[in-house]
Amino acid sequence: MSETVKTGHPKGLYLLFFTEMWERFSYYGMRALFTLYMTKALLFDKSFSSSIYGDYTGLVYLTPLLGGYMADKYLGNRRSILLGGLMMAFGQFMMFMSASVYTDVATAKMLMFTGLGALILGNGFFKPNISTMVGQLYEPSDKRVDAAFTIFYMGINLGAFIAPLFCTTLGEQYDASGSIIPSAFKWGFLAACIGMIISTISFELLKNKYLITPEGEQIGMKPKKKDEADVKATESHAQDTRSAGEHIVWLLSFILLMLVFKGFFAFEWVGSFIYAACLVAPTYIITDKSLNKQEKQQIWVIYIIAFFVIFFWSAFEQAGASLTFFAEEQTNRDIFGNGKWIVPAGYFQSINAVAIVILAPLFAVLWQFLGKRNREPASPVKQSLGLLLLALGYLVIAMGVKGLNPEVKVSMMWLVSLYVIHTLGELCLSPIGLSMVVKLSPVRFSSLLMGVWFLSTATANKFAGDLSKLYPEDFKVEKHAIVKHPLNDSIARVSRTAVWNVQLLSDIKVAEVKPSFTETFVQNIVGKTESQAKDSVLQLELNPISNANQSVKSVPNYIAKQIFPKDTVKEKFTAGLSADGSKLYVLKGNTNLEVWNLKPQKPSFLGFEIKTLYHFFLIFVFMASLASLVLFALSKWLLTLMHGVR
Repeated sequence: MSETVKTGHPKGLYLLFFTEMWERFSYYGMRALFTLYMTKALLFDKSFSSSIYGDYTGLVYLTPLLGGYMADKYLGNRRSILLGGLMMAFGQFMMFMSASVYTDVATAKMLMFTGLGALILGNGFFKPNISTMVGQLYEPSDKRVDAAFTIFYMGINLGAFIAPLFCTTLGEQYDASGSIIPSAFKWGFLAACIGMIISTISFELLKNKYLITPEGEQIGMKPKKKDEADVKATESHAQDTRSAGEHIVWLLSFILLMLVFKGFFAFEWVGSFIYAACLVAPTYIITDKSLNKQEKQQIWVIYIIAFFVIFFWSAFEQAGASLTFFAEEQTNRDIFGNGKWIVPAGYFQSINAVAIVILAPLFAVLWQFLGKRNREPASPVKQSLGLLLLALGYLVIAMGVKGLNPEVKVSMMWLVSLYVIHTLGELCLSPIGLSMVVKLSPVRFSSLLMGVWFLSTATANKFAGDLSKLYPEDFKVEKHAIVKHPLNDSIARVSRTAVWNVQLLSDIKVAEVKPSFTETFVQNIVGKTESQAKDSVLQLELNPISNANQSVKSVPNYIAKQIFPKDTVKEKFTAGLSADGSKLYVLKGNTNLEVWNLKPQKPSFLGFEIKTLYHFFLIFVFMASLASLVLFALSKWLLTLMHGVR
């Protein structure tokens, strides 16, 4: 009884706070740089970069299901956290190595995907086990538990706040002309790696001393084998009514649906896997014959809410993708107007975390005030309000870019306003979801339904990447090639033209290109058909430009500035335009050939062409506002299905 009136907290809470803060520092620090690294250093186009971003963030929310299972059954919390921490530190180091050799795109790409795989698996072992250990520090009746989780989640937000500021200061640097310096990205990734190392080492050094129960027993140890009574109790709560044959049918259904997404809808494998799982897993649970009518109704509420949450997070998580593109390219981040201090685009990702710290207590007071007067909105109504605020945030920035010339940058306040409004929406929606799953789930299906909830978050993050692919580009790189050796170099010095043999990378396809000529920057390309492209050799005749400061005729300055960053071209580059002015061929450092499409085809959404950023942001306004209205209209019916749970 005396334990429940204590006001202090066990020191183990602050160890977990510190461990989680540095882990979140590592995650959000890397995320703040990730899409910029792909587009500015590796020169992936925004569509491909967005797809990789969606795959990464989507899988990050799936692997905790595996990590939680392994911890409960085999490893225990402590070993899982150590394993996850080491894997994530390795993953961040691979990102550092990738950025260190970014000019060798093939090697950098291989290292990057190795790092992403380690980060995804490591997060699965690390993330679910830290939260579990917080509750184990207290007795079941201890009234300090809610406050403990509040302190713990402050650690998450603190890490999310300082990471973009610190890592992008190191990794997102600009030269005197305002062009991004690709070679700096590695320092941001290294900072994220060091943060993960600090998290893991501090946990390992102090866990035995501080991670103990009120009785002094170590927590998070390797799970003990269940005795016969425990096994019977577990079986009574989680009986499986399906036969082995039925399980095979469900597995085959999942595989078939995944192949349908891949073959007929042209999704990549990761997206096909996540979207298929998002449909099959909920159907598998709801068709269980042991469920009664009320249980099914409450599960349907979870499914419906999860469906609308997908729309919220898919728009909210544009922060690491399309909104980062917008911050870097279309936002005036020059504080004094003289190029002395350019605010890194990644800084804007800290706004959400600091806004939560400031606004969360105010929302808690607001809900308490309304609750005392029996006027607090029910959970579905709060979530519909969150979606409406999300739509409002995008409406604000859509108005800011309406009619905007691509060469003109908008004030930072438009982006700041969007992030603050989105935080208001998050505070209406986010804290409710997990609580509803716990309250509405039948006990025997609580773990599976929590998995479905995380699956919806994974789906939302993957969908966020797919939506970010719709970001309209004024220009994009189409091909990379490696120049093996120059020919006729002595002639080049005299005639100011050079012919090069260019060995294509194995993953590059080249369509047939007919010879064309221009009065300036003569471009003569003898191409091969697509079937002959692999390992083929192209002969290119390009006119040299004496230095990187010279502009290319017919190419707008704001485009040339991004194609020719000084860090990439320390000496000379050679460039040429196609006859119609749609393609720019650039030879950098006498080794790397790039083909830039200056007039790329604009993306489309549901048959509508997305010509400008205004059209792009209106997609989210339409999607979130429609979801908000539909959820609000369903709220009374959902309350009926909830049977008194609010």
